Amino acid sequence: MAKTSSTMLDIGTLAPNFRLPDTQGRLISLDDFTQAPALLVIFMCNHCPYVKHLREALADFAREYQNKGLAIVAINANDAEKYPDDSPQKMVDEVAEAGYIFPYLYDASQAVAKAYRAACTPDFFLFDKDAKLVYRGQFDDSRPGNNAPVTGKDLRAAVDAVLTGKAVSAEQIPSLGCNIKWRAGEEPDYF
Repeated sequence: MAKTSSTMLDIGTLAPNFRLPDTQGRLISLDDFTQAPALLVIFMCNHCPYVKHLREALADFAREYQNKGLAIVAINANDAEKYPDDSPQKMVDEVAEAGYIFPYLYDASQAVAKAYRAACTPDFFLFDKDAKLVYRGQFDDSRPGNNAPVTGKDLRAAVDAVLTGKAVSAEQIPSLGCNIKWRAGEEPDYF
């Protein structure tokens, strides 16, 4: 497991646009979420042990917070040729097995991941109603093998603040996970 931290994109950054296919082949864009009071963009994949570690809690989190108005979208930007477990077909299987209720999109060009300065899986980006970044950090401090419970406490605190009109804490801990699997020669320059 290669450990990679989030790049910690600047707070206040406007959400970069995207238009990507979901697991059903529908094109989903940033514009589909303009009415939401907050949007969570998650860069993740199917095979990463860090994502698998919080998979059940993430599915539960989505069910709880989408009922409160949070819009959620996940994006897989991994090179599926080198990592076939992250192929669009395997994403269909992952949605069914994990019970995800949010759109799971495939970024074949990896351009969207680069626009967000995504670095790892999972990598969380929370935007307010004006599409400004208010949180980029960890789900919680649980990691595979550290025996800390998966609670989502860090992300929950940030989402609760946004949904109640409060300021999100400036103290944010980077997410940690596997690096995004970039295509050869396509590695971004922000590392």
